[in-house]
Amino acid sequence: MAGAVVIGAGPGIGAAVARRFAREGLPVALVARSERTLAPIAAAVAAAGAGVAPGSGVLPLAADVTDEAALRSALDTATARFGVPGAVVYNAALVRAEALGELSQSALLDAWAVNVGGALTAAAHLAPAMVRRGGGSFLLTGGMPEPKAPYVSLSLGKSGVRTLARLLDLEYGPGGVHVATVTVDGAVAPGTDFDPDLIAEHYWRLHTQPRSRWEHDVAYTGAEATAPPA
Repeated sequence: MAGAVVIGAGPGIGAAVARRFAREGLPVALVARSERTLAPIAAAVAAAGAGVAPGSGVLPLAADVTDEAALRSALDTATARFGVPGAVVYNAALVRAEALGELSQSALLDAWAVNVGGALTAAAHLAPAMVRRGGGSFLLTGGMPEPKAPYVSLSLGKSGVRTLARLLDLEYGPGGVHVATVTVDGAVAPGTDFDPDLIAEHYWRLHTQPRSRWEHDVAYTGAEATAPPA
């Protein structure tokens, strides 16, 4: 099975998804803005995949998703190392509180570039090759199923993610790329119903679904409500 690329490999969902895929023996490329963020996550992912499959590995790549050239370069490096990915997970987001009218237009566009723009860049760069290779999965972290007034840019961004996922499915789904979102409706924290390791199971489940059973959104409202089927 081809490897995975996790974009937005922070200490929460991104790291948990990367560990989950590594446990299956997949090589994993991690993309995050800071090398300081990447170092401990890469070590944990490498440990999760240790001894599972020969040739598995982890590749940390520092790139800002708002820098299109840097993101494309990182994705090219990942592909050169591990081949065309079988799974791409876009988890990058700019989470901050702001009310209506507080953000300038330029600040709003900066947030949009993280929440949506980077995902579009990654899909346009990788999905055509995934189609040529025979398919794969492109999974996005959703959220804010209902807009929240104190989180204007994030509410707009997650709405954009849902629309982008639909567009990507229309474009690449017929070629075998499973596009789906995991909509997380709660604050992610270890040891709770929104533990990132519990949420990560849904990404793996989506990735391994047969085409006849593809889901295009998982609404995660807590561990008991949406636990993966046995």
